Order: sequence, then C-alpha cells, then structure tokens
Amino acid sequence: MATPETTVRDIAIEHPASIRVFEKYGIDYCCGGRRPLAQVCEERSLQIEEVLAAIENAAGQQQPTGPDWMSFQLGAICDHIVRTHHAYIRNELPRLQFLAKKVVARHGDDRLELPQIQQLVEAVGSDLISHLAKEEMMLFPYITNLERNLATCGPTSFGCSGSVRNPIRVMMAEHDIAGDIMARIRTLSSDYTPPEGACPTYRGFYLSLAEFEKDLHQHVHLENNILFPRAIELEESCG
Repeated sequence: MATPETTVRDIAIEHPASIRVFEKYGIDYCCGGRRPLAQVCEERSLQIEEVLAAIENAAGQQQPTGPDWMSFQLGAICDHIVRTHHAYIRNELPRLQFLAKKVVARHGDDRLELPQIQQLVEAVGSDLISHLAKEEMMLFPYITNLERNLATCGPTSFGCSGSVRNPIRVMMAEHDIAGDIMARIRTLSSDYTPPEGACPTYRGFYLSLAEFEKDLHQHVHLENNILFPRAIELEESCG
C-alpha cells in the first residue's frame, strides 16, 4: 500500500482510485508526480495521515471501473488518447474561449482577475493545439510502429532526434507549461469558485475550467507515467 515515501506517480499507477483523492486535495499526480507523497503534503500543508487514509479508503471501496493501462498495447493507448483526450481538448477549447470572452465583457470591469484568466485560456489553447499535432503526426506514429517492429527489432531511430527520449522530453516540458498555466487559472479563480451571486454563465465557465483541468491531469498522467516510460523501455529493449 502507499507510504509517505512512495511517489505520487507510483501511487496513481498502482492504485487508480487514488486519483480521485489527489484531485480532491489538489495534488499534482501527472506533471509533478515523481515526488514522494510526504513532500507534496508538506508543501501543501496537508496531513499525510489524512491523505493516506483517504487513499486506502478509496482503494478499498472502489471496484475497478477503468482499464488497466499497463496491460494495453502502446498503440491502443495512443489511439485512446487521441480519440478521448485530444478530441475533448479540440471540442472544449472554443467553448471555453467563448465563455471567457462573454464573462469578461459582462464582469471584467469589476472582477480584474477575469481578463487575466481569459489571456491564460488563450495561451493554454494555443500551446495545446500545437502540442496535439506534434504527438499525432510524429511521436504517436513512431511509438506505434516501434511496437509493431518489436519482433524483428528493426531500426528504432527517431529521425534526427536519435531516440524517442528526445521528443518525449519535449512533450513532457510542454505538459509542464500547460499544467502551470492551469494552476495559475486555478489560483486566480480561487479554485474555480465563482463569487456570490454570480450569473449562470460565470458559474458555468468556472465549472468548465475545473473539468478541463481534471481531464488534462488524467491525459498527462496517462502519457507521462504510463505511455512514455513504456515507450522508452521498449525502444531500449531493441537497442
């Protein structure tokens, strides 16, 4: 079971039910997941015993409801990411940008954080759209072909980059940027809490931002903690 010394990443992989706990306590299990749970709890002023108890309780109560991604082929994981998380981002970003514009036009003069949030929504959208294209056009096809060629251990060079480690390093750095932007939005919005008396559009905007961040965490966790390490291991096994 999880211990204070276990990394958040490893807990999320071994006990998927813990992801709900991490979301509840605002613990980053994707981009910043390689740190021990005790360190993260100390930084966030959380009681480690309380968090561990919540993780144990979640693991004991929740029946397996999602796939065991560690048992899936890498190509299938890539397909799932594109069909589920990439499609969600492409569908949701225009709506978030529209809501941001509408809320700022109505409340931006009184709520000075709203124009900042709008700018950050535009920034994360621009970054992510470019990021998705690079994964779909270059990295994911390479990973899928690498897996197909496993039996023969044929050429595994990732173009001029040499190794899949290099594009993965770039993708993970871009994940960090997107995660940092969403963290800034969360802070500016007081954890996506609309002010008292906020209109339905205002409330809907904050709710949508919270859902967007949650999906992004799940998306990045699947790539950083499962897909990418397995792709690196697979490539090295053919070296």
